[in-house]
Amino acid sequence: MTARILVVDDIPANVKLLEARLVAEYFDVLTAGDGYQALAICERNQVDLVLLDIMMPGMDGFEVCERLKANPKTSHIPVVMVTALDQSADRVRGLKAGADDFLTKPVNDLQLISRVKSLLRLKTLSDELRIRAETAQTMGIDELLRTGEGRGDESGQVLLVDGRANSQERIIKALKPIADVSAISDPQAALFEASETPFELVIVNANFDNYDPLRLCSQLRSLERTRFLPILIITEQGDDDMVIRALELGVNDYIVRPVDPNELVARSLTQMRRKRYNDRLRASVKQTIELAVTDPLTGLSNRRYLDNHLSTLFNRSMARGRPLSVLITDIDRFKQVNDTYGHDAGDDVLREFARRIRSTVRGADLACRYGGEEFVVVMPDTSPEVAAAVAERLRSVVETVPFLLKSTGQELNVTASFGISSRISSILTPGQLMKQADLALYEAKTGGRNRVVAAA
Repeated sequence: MTARILVVDDIPANVKLLEARLVAEYFDVLTAGDGYQALAICERNQVDLVLLDIMMPGMDGFEVCERLKANPKTSHIPVVMVTALDQSADRVRGLKAGADDFLTKPVNDLQLISRVKSLLRLKTLSDELRIRAETAQTMGIDELLRTGEGRGDESGQVLLVDGRANSQERIIKALKPIADVSAISDPQAALFEASETPFELVIVNANFDNYDPLRLCSQLRSLERTRFLPILIITEQGDDDMVIRALELGVNDYIVRPVDPNELVARSLTQMRRKRYNDRLRASVKQTIELAVTDPLTGLSNRRYLDNHLSTLFNRSMARGRPLSVLITDIDRFKQVNDTYGHDAGDDVLREFARRIRSTVRGADLACRYGGEEFVVVMPDTSPEVAAAVAERLRSVVETVPFLLKSTGQELNVTASFGISSRISSILTPGQLMKQADLALYEAKTGGRNRVVAAA
């Protein structure tokens, strides 16, 4: 794993020590001697993770972290605070400032590298989502990057997997101000519950007598429904092996016993907020993809989607030896509607026409707006005879019921012409199939309109 890591410390010897450890793991390392320099570097360069000292002159690490997290350009960069301070209050303050973790000097090499690699894996996922969202929604992404918290003030949903009733009670009490906690003692029951309920965090307490808690963590990471669900594991003080293995398995964070309630709250909030941030990015990407393949006026798929999906359906039809038919329809004399009643009326007709197509074709059929007043319906496993019957039914639905122009309240009689083609041995490409349907549509137009013509 290659990444660029910024080491920030006002003591050169500490910088050199961390730099040597990271370079040995083939990381690209940048260094800064104070907070101002660190902020400038993050502003100008691509930085994948910051190792940040707290006790620095001028601007301490808490303020540096707060500024990084408040800046939309740098808020996504993971921050690990590295300091000689070992008080719970300092850890909590650092986590509240936005830090992703807190390591105490002298730094344990294995925990340092494991933590760095774990955070970098999470950042890689977030970066991919951010890049897609930025590319597709340039106008809307700034708000996502600025807050990144979604429902920040709402109570979270946490699943606690803990083998002992007394520790369950303590953890539930600690998290009560920020989350609704469901506690389960049986790890396998917890796995089922996590896959069926929209939790925002799973806390696994490694206090089972006859069960390896890392097995549950591994299973949560392997299931599709729980793959991106944050996991926080509670371990014994000094159990470095379990911590390192947990992080390698994809566990997001850990806390050691005895559990400090404030630190537990801070770490839980960090994980839930990060999940909400990534959920919003995923939703943004999904919405953008839908917009990219949907006609905004009619809600039907657009030509871009048709071009790709028709190829898939055509190849499947060829491979399976199954029929495939295409219908192209064009609203008759549509230009007169725009010229006579205005473009708002034309939009009303297009929307209603699309609605009637949706109500007539089957769920397996693909209905698209091809462009202007032209529409295409792709019908898998459909013979020429059935396709002709569908087209005739749609032609009748269009002709018999007048179209209401919402812009004026008038009713307008509309007709449409239809061309049909079906895949036969001489048609070898989707383009040829569309061409035949287009020729049939032309024949329907020139033959008097308001009719269905099938390609010979």
